[in-house]
Amino acid sequence: MQRLYDFLRRHPTGVDTFWAVLLLGFTSLWVAGEVSGAHQLAAAIFTVGLCLVVALRRKAPVKMLLLTAAIGVGQLIFDIPPNPGNFAMFVITYTVASGTSTARWASRCALLGALVGPALSLVRFGEGPGTRQLWESLFFTVLLTVPFVLAWVLGDSVRTRRAYWAQLEEKAARLEKEREAQARIAVAAERARIARELHDVVAHNVSVMVVQADGAAYVLDAAPEQTRQALETISGTGRQALAEMRRLLGVLRTGEQAEGGEYVPQPGVEQLTDLIDQVRGAGLPVDFRVEGEPRPLPSSVELTAYRIVQEALTNTRKHGGPDVAATVRLSYQDDDLELLVEDDGRGAQHELYESGGADGLGHGLIGMRERVGMVGGTLIAGPRPGGGFRVSAVLPLKPGR
Repeated sequence: MQRLYDFLRRHPTGVDTFWAVLLLGFTSLWVAGEVSGAHQLAAAIFTVGLCLVVALRRKAPVKMLLLTAAIGVGQLIFDIPPNPGNFAMFVITYTVASGTSTARWASRCALLGALVGPALSLVRFGEGPGTRQLWESLFFTVLLTVPFVLAWVLGDSVRTRRAYWAQLEEKAARLEKEREAQARIAVAAERARIARELHDVVAHNVSVMVVQADGAAYVLDAAPEQTRQALETISGTGRQALAEMRRLLGVLRTGEQAEGGEYVPQPGVEQLTDLIDQVRGAGLPVDFRVEGEPRPLPSSVELTAYRIVQEALTNTRKHGGPDVAATVRLSYQDDDLELLVEDDGRGAQHELYESGGADGLGHGLIGMRERVGMVGGTLIAGPRPGGGFRVSAVLPLKPGR
């Protein structure tokens, strides 16, 4: 039975053809026994037409509906009473009503035919004006009308259900595409975040290592102790850079554990002291002060503050020139965290860094603005009156601001 069912589902047109041939055989026997004379040829033509309706109802439902209506009118004109071939009218009514791609006017015409057809048959083939015959004819007319109407109602409900399922499938496909688009956006955002983090880590730590390496090479013979300290600074800075890069790139390793079980948290304002000490150890004097009452901050604000100070000091060391000093101010306000980093070096050189003229990157100040914008803050960066460069940021502590 399952094989038969699968075959019927795969070959619906062949099944319709089989029923059409079967209907042709029964109707031909009826025409041969009930119709004679000149009307026999018309009855045979109508029989072939009705069987053709059953065979082609799926391929051309609207055309077959019009053909059925023409055959019905022809039966009334040529006085050919209802016969087994009229079963095709019942079938085409259901087919037109259930088709999701069929025009709605065709479905309404099928319903109209289901209501009017039996009545017209009563008028044309009734036995006379007798009262008893009239009530009997009305009864049989209603009895014949109900199946046609039910066929239309069943077909219309099937069409509604098919349209509903098609809408659900379309919605599911659309949601799947939206999920894929959101996943791509999330991946792009994560890549941008990692790129910003890597830029800050590499730009800061590598610049420290370069400065220390140059200093060690300069005093290698004259001051071995300073050379040793410089090498220790390079070693510590390199380890720190590797740890931060391992943390950043770890998000790209799905299902892998951190190497050696090591976990390095994201830096925040508490790590600014270590950063300042590292910068001082690299030869850049920094005056660091904290104003206001320190309190817990959102992790995004802490990371943004740390990276701004790190980037600003890296720019000062790279572009400030000799004998430059920097100042870092961290001020806790009621609703904001104010950050100020300034130096007394050659501030005009920072403009080259922002435009990409100094090292060809041009991502330092742009990255600062992106970070500040992500937390809803403001950033002002530019030359300081009297010389030097200033970076001022205001980071809101409340999401609504």
